[in-house]
Amino acid sequence: MSFDAFSQTWLPRIEQEMRALLENEPLSLRPMYGMMRYHLGWENRLGEPEDAPKGKRLRPLLTLMTAQAAGGDPAQALPAAAAVELIHNFSLIHDDIEDRSSTRRHRPTLWTWVGESQAINAGDAMFVLAHLALLRLRKRHLPASRILDAMQTLDDTCLRLTQGQFLDMDFETRTNVTLDEYMTMIAGKTAALIAASSALGAIIAGAADVASYQAFGHALGLSFQIEDDILGIWGEEAVTGKSATGDILTRKKTLPVLYALAQTEPEADALRTFYTRPAPLTPEDLPAILALLDALGARDFAEAQGRAYAEAALDALAATQGDPDAVAMLAGLVRKLVGRRW
Repeated sequence: MSFDAFSQTWLPRIEQEMRALLENEPLSLRPMYGMMRYHLGWENRLGEPEDAPKGKRLRPLLTLMTAQAAGGDPAQALPAAAAVELIHNFSLIHDDIEDRSSTRRHRPTLWTWVGESQAINAGDAMFVLAHLALLRLRKRHLPASRILDAMQTLDDTCLRLTQGQFLDMDFETRTNVTLDEYMTMIAGKTAALIAASSALGAIIAGAADVASYQAFGHALGLSFQIEDDILGIWGEEAVTGKSATGDILTRKKTLPVLYALAQTEPEADALRTFYTRPAPLTPEDLPAILALLDALGARDFAEAQGRAYAEAALDALAATQGDPDAVAMLAGLVRKLVGRRW
């Protein structure tokens, strides 16, 4: 089965698993739950049903695919799949506030509609719902040890997410961020949850070698974030649903920028002037900054790094010795993500 065919089969069941946690609320709490349903793409601002863009749903699909690769039934892993997607979306709600992002998935971000305080609360609620989703594993008659391992994996990951986000925000006020520090940051902010998504499927399936599945997800997560960094500068807003200039205008320390700033050519000095001057960057600065990044080979370097981590993911996947069809499907996903435009 291809990744696309697997997605068509299982995405509706993932949505159903999540919806079960976000329905039948008391009338007085309908606006609160409506905020979460809006962010998830299920409703508009009026509380009316809407089929809005919902994101890639990569993480829950990974959980189901790795469960199958490890010899398990993907249906058994649905509670964990719902949990990782809700954790991902809780983090996005908070990230959008912290980054002052006004658009996500071609729609206004939640905080720009309901305000920061209510958006923070909605994110907190989604965090709790993710844990309640994972506890639905009890109804799948799994051994208690597997459920506890899954719970610890999710909680460890949530801590790593906050650590990565701390570093990301800390970098905003620093001019001396190194490439090694950047890799530590994205290992927490992005790769940790993708690694957990892979590990959870293996845990639920009772795999003997959970570590290889986790290593696969970790390397895939690093590659995924590097591709995001590339799209954040050179992507098409109509395709990604996010501003293609925001990362530069906010002086975000992404891999292409850090690589360029670390060079010794005169162009790097000129770039450092833009990134250290007191005055904010403006849209008028963009052509010059993009030209400097190109002259310093920033995009080529980032693309090479993204491919290298994708290859590392394929190596870790081969080490799992999982179900050949499911492993081939996961390998196809890795190749699909390299050089993506979305």
